[in-house]
Amino acid sequence: MTYRVELTPRARRDLKNLSVQIQSRLRPHIEGLAENPRPHGIKKLAGEDDTYRIRVGAYRILYQIQDEILLVLVVKIAPRREAYR
Repeated sequence: MTYRVELTPRARRDLKNLSVQIQSRLRPHIEGLAENPRPHGIKKLAGEDDTYRIRVGAYRILYQIQDEILLVLVVKIAPRREAYR
């Protein structure tokens, strides 16, 4: 069962604004969500419906899982200090 991974315009902009080196570290984690949207080490965000975060070094990838349509929607990519604002 493979999920489709999509980035919101904001997440796409967040990724584009990062250095190429950081982008190359994040991309495998984002693409890996298609095979396993709930990998080891994810956390569900308190106060949010179906929103999870995955930690990649100092960065956080915030995403939503929609099981009924097999979709992982990446909503934000940011450094830890800015991710939860």
